[in-house]
Parts: sequence; structure tokens; C-alpha cells
Amino acid sequence: MADIARKANAQWMGDLKSGKGNISTESGTVKDAQYSFGTRFENGTGTNPEELLAAAYAGCFTMQLCALLAGDGHDPQDVRTEATCEMVKDGPGFKVSAMRLSIRGKVGNIDQAEFEKHIDQAAEMCPMSKVMKGNVEITHEAVLE
Repeated sequence: MADIARKANAQWMGDLKSGKGNISTESGTVKDAQYSFGTRFENGTGTNPEELLAAAYAGCFTMQLCALLAGDGHDPQDVRTEATCEMVKDGPGFKVSAMRLSIRGKVGNIDQAEFEKHIDQAAEMCPMSKVMKGNVEITHEAVLE
């Protein structure tokens, strides 16, 4: 049995190109968010699985990084992670090929090299990193402000 379990659900109606669907989370934070072919493969209004994956990774990574920083006596005043999820054509379909992280932080009692060391540790420890490891190229850039 899992120590922690979180739920989300999706509904889809119709074929791939003309169909539409919605996504919700158990907490209700995301509720009936619309998604479609246009939101996933074009620039339509709504969300898509890759955007939600990027949001989940950015949130998980940032929390892990701040836990490590604080645990080592640094003051993570404001840490922001932008995650970009990239997809490429893979045979008849697509696959997530890369996750690019851009981390900006205002952190007390730390220099750039130490900040990057903690980023490397967070990349190893973050649960979302562990899910993607070996399947997705993960890169990051870090700016200590």
C-alpha cells in the first residue's frame, strides 16, 4: 500500500482531432480544465498533459531544492523554477523527450557554486526526477540573484 496517493481524472469525448475533454484533480484545484487536440498540438485555449507534467515537475523540484537549501543552513527566500516539457515525433505518435528547468533563486548564505550543487542534489532526489530518469533528458540552468 502506498504511503501517499493522489488522484486526478480525465474525460475525453470524440475522436482525436475534433474531440475534447476535461481534466480535474482530487483537490479541486484543477476542475474541469478543458483540453483538446488544439491545446496539445497547436496553441488553443486550455491545458494539456505536458503542461501539467511541467507544472508538477516545477513544483516538486522547487520544494525539494528549498528543503535541501534550508537543511544546510541557507535561506531560500524566493526560488522559482520554470519547467519546459518538450515532445518529439516518435513513430506514429509522440514522446516526451526533454524537461528543461530554469531555476532562479534569492537565497541567503550561498554562492553560485553551492547553489548549483544543491540543484544537482535536488535533481537526484525529487520524486518527479526519479520518474523521468532514463526516459527523458533533464537539463537545468541556475541563476542566483
